[in-house]
Amino acid sequence: MGKIRKPKILRSRGGSLLMIATLLIGSGALRLVTEAGPALARAEANRVSDGDGHDASGGDERNAALQLPDRSGMQEMLDAFREREARLSERERMLEERAHALDIADQAVTEKLQALVEAEAALRETLSLADGAVEKDIARLTVVYETMKPKEAAALFEEMAPEFAAGFLARMRPEAAAQIMTGLSAEVAYTISVLMAGRNAQAPIE
Repeated sequence: MGKIRKPKILRSRGGSLLMIATLLIGSGALRLVTEAGPALARAEANRVSDGDGHDASGGDERNAALQLPDRSGMQEMLDAFREREARLSERERMLEERAHALDIADQAVTEKLQALVEAEAALRETLSLADGAVEKDIARLTVVYETMKPKEAAALFEEMAPEFAAGFLARMRPEAAAQIMTGLSAEVAYTISVLMAGRNAQAPIE
């Protein structure tokens, strides 16, 4: 009897199925890789693009914050500083001139005050000398009137202004003044007596 060959056929069919399955799996894997590669590349590109955008914007902001003025801006700043310095210098010069003018005015006022003080002292001295001279003249006249005869002196005092007559009589010795008063008219004697009494009343009491 011949041998049965069915098992060989089964083994050959099983190998074919395994090969077909392997090919299908490889084809699916290749298609998955082929389709997933571009998608992954696009995702990576988008991520890098987003990162670069953020980095660029942040860098621009930092660069803008740290950016120095350009040449024209620096020139404007220098011009502003120079203008301010010129204004300050002008103001300082004006203040110095005003202070100098005040010093001159103060010196002039001081000199005028000193001149006034000296003039006042000279005037006081002159008045003192004049008062002394007048006092001497009055004293001499008083002595002259005292040595005159009472009737002759009374005739002079009768014509004299009552104020002057009272002043001279107040300086005379009491007995000489009484003799002259006796020779005066009643009206003149009364007027002189009132003036002398008024002077005595205003005189300070020690």
